[in-house]
Amino acid sequence: MKKSIQPLITELLQNLGEDPQREGLVQTPRRVESAYHFLTRGYHQDIREILNDAIFTEACEEMVLVRNIEFYSLCEHHMLPFFGRAHVAYLPKGKIIGLSKIPRIVDMYARRLQVQERLTNQIAVTLQETLNPYGVAVVLEGKHLCMMMRGVEKQNSFVTSSAMLGEFKNDRATRMEFLNLIKSWE
Repeated sequence: MKKSIQPLITELLQNLGEDPQREGLVQTPRRVESAYHFLTRGYHQDIREILNDAIFTEACEEMVLVRNIEFYSLCEHHMLPFFGRAHVAYLPKGKIIGLSKIPRIVDMYARRLQVQERLTNQIAVTLQETLNPYGVAVVLEGKHLCMMMRGVEKQNSFVTSSAMLGEFKNDRATRMEFLNLIKSWE
């Protein structure tokens, strides 16, 4: 059983100059605790349960791409949200994964305190280790509230990160096919 963070939220409200007993704030510590448990649920998920035996033998060797997977995460530096979309592809080598499992993998890692660069790599490495495909490619495009609401206050900036493994890294034509596919449907 985890220790409640509600007293910390009450103290935070007081330190910000608020009255935690004010009508609109009385339930805030409970709501914040519930929200953070939800937003960080990826720490308590197991990849084996997410995959749930949804790996199948198949002779397919052509690129499989799931694009525009929305993700929501929290920046580990400021605990502010960042969000965007993920594009994930792999080149099967005798095994394929149930398509719904790819967004679930994205969500599992996104629902932790993160940096976008690590999130991108975790998705790619997990698919590589799980399927042993010819290659994996992951591109994330994100908007970071820590850049939009504070600091440099740049409202229209996007952060793009990529991880290319196997043939996506070694073969320019394969990499370019992937990059063209993710931008061709915009």
